[in-house]
Amino acid sequence: MSFIIYLAAGFASGLLGGMGMGGGTIMIPALTIFCGVEQHTAQLTNLLSFLPMAAASLSVHKKQGLIRTEGLLVITAAAVLSSAACSLAALFLPGVFLRKLFGAFLVGLAVHGAAGCIQTLKK
Repeated sequence: MSFIIYLAAGFASGLLGGMGMGGGTIMIPALTIFCGVEQHTAQLTNLLSFLPMAAASLSVHKKQGLIRTEGLLVITAAAVLSSAACSLAALFLPGVFLRKLFGAFLVGLAVHGAAGCIQTLKK
């Protein structure tokens, strides 16, 4: 049974990630709630699964000429440094706190999405 849950979580995460919505919004809760995976492990799994998808997306966007290179070095350096710093910080935070922080992130994401929908409807 757990194989089916893992498969469904992976499929849904990949589908959402491929659409640009962020597969972690499905993968992390599915792993922690339905599969009993510890929060740190679920977040690590999400980050690792993101790498091949990001590489494939980068390749497609590059072939289509959609990548602007000005400021790329600064943005990349900032992303790498902040990712490393937050990953190190997460190592020292309890899983319960990470779970609540991720929950707050999902609520913020929902509010942002709802605000965008409202703006679209007003037009």
